[in-house]
Order: sequence, then structure tokens, then C-alpha cells
Amino acid sequence: MLDDGTIGLLAIKRAGGATFAQDPEDAHYPGMPTSAIEYVQPDHVATAAELGHLLVAFAHTSPPNAMFERGAMHEQHVEEVTRGATEDPQPGESVGLTCPECQGAIWVTRDGATESFRCRVGHEYTEESFAAADSARVETALWTALRALEERAALQRRMAARARERGQRLRSDSYERSAAAATDNAVVLRDLLASVVGSAEEEVA
Repeated sequence: MLDDGTIGLLAIKRAGGATFAQDPEDAHYPGMPTSAIEYVQPDHVATAAELGHLLVAFAHTSPPNAMFERGAMHEQHVEEVTRGATEDPQPGESVGLTCPECQGAIWVTRDGATESFRCRVGHEYTEESFAAADSARVETALWTALRALEERAALQRRMAARARERGQRLRSDSYERSAAAATDNAVVLRDLLASVVGSAEEEVA
């Protein structure tokens, strides 16, 4: 769905590999091949049946020189690290966003109607894949916060019980209030998570 696989296909092309995409009109879900064609401009675009024949023919061709490919990849890594160690590690505009994978700053470049999101170390996304990864990061953060609130409520109730056993009524009441507040906040978060998950499911549908 959406643009899954586009960045992987781009990585293959940049490494010198042959790239293939299904004709969107032949696909049950045209979003993926449409994104790949627009963003990567693959070497071959064909129907599923035609792609099978192309891949068989490609499998019978001679492979590239492995030593050359390893050397080329090493040079690419040197170039990436050298660029990443500068004040301007990526082309484009710094937009105040952070990478979902490494939390580094994101730069946005535009090629016609297509936007590319890339961080200092080279994690790269299309617009849709960045939005999906960012949504997943927000959901993970909310679940983490919910777990922390529920654990806080449980701990405060345990401390309240211990305080009551020792006859410390004021302290016990304080712990109970803290537990109640954490519980109320957790309910709010659960409502918010239900909304976030529901919105994500609607977007996919």
C-alpha cells in the first residue's frame, strides 16, 4: 500500500542494480508501483506476466564484477560519511523535523512534485513513508506514556497501602490522590490512542 518499497528500490538503483516495477494499470493496488515509477524511474515497467519473463532473462545474464561493486560501495560510504561530518550534510531545506529511526535532523529536497526526506546519516523517506513512520513513532510514544502512567498508579496505590499499614493517614491519602490523577490521565491517553489508531486505519483503507 501507499509507497512501501520505493526507497528500497531507489537504493538498488543507486547501487547499480537493475530496477523493475509493475505497470500500475495491471496492479491490484496501484499506489506502490505508481510511487516507485514516479520517484525512482525504474529500468523496466511491465505487467506481472511480462516481469516474470524479464526477470528470467535477467537471471541468465552475467553478474557484475563483484570486486568492482565492493570498491564502488566503499567509495559511496566514504562520500556519505565525509558529507555527514559537515555542517551541511544533506542537500535541501532543514525543516525542523527529526528522523523516525535515529532522531537526527531531516532535510527535504524537491524534485518536481516529489519530496524526499533524508537525515544526516542517510535514512531516506518519501513523503508518504515519512508520514507513516512518524505516525508509528507518535503511537509508540503514546503507548509508552500510557504504560508509565498505569505503572505509576499501581506504585502509588502500593505506597498508599503501605502508609496505611504504618498509620500514616495523610501520606496514604496523598499517594491515593497521585494514583487517581495518574489513572485519570491514563484514561485520557487511552481515548487519544483509540482516536490515533482509528485514524490510521481509515487512512490505510
